[in-house]
Amino acid sequence: MYFDDFHIGDTFQIRSVTIRKENMLAFASEYDPQQIHTDEAHGKSSKFGDIIAPGIMSFMSVWAEFVKSNIISDHFIAAQNFRINWLSPVFADDTLTGKVLINGLTPRNPYNGIVEVNLSVFNQENKMVMDTTTEAILERRP
Repeated sequence: MYFDDFHIGDTFQIRSVTIRKENMLAFASEYDPQQIHTDEAHGKSSKFGDIIAPGIMSFMSVWAEFVKSNIISDHFIAAQNFRINWLSPVFADDTLTGKVLINGLTPRNPYNGIVEVNLSVFNQENKMVMDTTTEAILERRP
C-alpha cells in the first residue's frame, strides 16, 4: 500500500508466530546472553519461574510477520524510529499475535509520507505482552 492508501484508524491482523525454546536460546546466546534468557536454573529461581525470550526477539518475530503481510513492504522507504514497551514476559512455546492500528499520517512532500503504525502483541491467553509504535516512511502514489 502507498502512503495515500492508509486512513487513521485502519486495522490489520497479523498472523501468529510461536516462540520456540531452541530459537530463544540460540538468539539469546548470540545477541542477549543474560541469564534470564539462557540459564534454565536461573530462570526457574527467578520471579518469572522460567527463562524468558529476549524482548527484541519477541518484537522481531512479530515484526517479521508484519513485513511478510506486505501491508507496507512494497512502498516502504525507511523507519524513522521504533518505540517498544515490553509489558509481560514471553516464554517458550508462547504464541504471539499482532494487531496493527494506523495512528497517524503525515505527508512530507509529493513523494513520501510518514505512517504511524501501532503494533500491539498478545499471547495465546490474549494478554498484551508488548506495545510498539513505528513511524514508517512510505512512497506516495505517483
